[in-house]
Amino acid sequence: MAETLSLPTTTDRRLIYESLIPQIAVLVEGETDLIANLANIVAAIREGFGFFWVGFYLKKDNQLVLGPFQGPIACTRINFTMGVCGACYSRQEIIVVPDVELFPGHIACSSASKSEIVLPVFTPRGEVTMVLDVDSDQLNDFSETDAGGLREVIKIVERLIANAAV
Repeated sequence: MAETLSLPTTTDRRLIYESLIPQIAVLVEGETDLIANLANIVAAIREGFGFFWVGFYLKKDNQLVLGPFQGPIACTRINFTMGVCGACYSRQEIIVVPDVELFPGHIACSSASKSEIVLPVFTPRGEVTMVLDVDSDQLNDFSETDAGGLREVIKIVERLIANAAV
């Protein structure tokens, strides 16, 4: 297992994703513990981009519950109908929020969070099992490049879940 990431010295996120995604795939290869893999994935994303907060919320009973994350202390439980994470879970789609103050029902776990992107993670049966939440301390910090790059990371997580179910 690699202990460091090799990332290009650029601000071009497309190039960073192109470098980071294969390294994440290698990082989780052969490890069967989902929580350990999720922890390394969020660490790699945060290291690659320096985002304010990166983490997973896992579906448990009737809520999203805080899973592995990197960043300041976070909300522990989120109802399916609350905030960007709840909206992502309920709509089963990627949600990009340029300004969290303008998102109805936004949950302010930290006042430093200014923009956010949340992606659903699906089981092989097509059910949302968790969401990946990424917050920035900059307004309008996420684009289609981030949605596409993070979607590739989600595909790795979905393969881990599918392999665990076999």
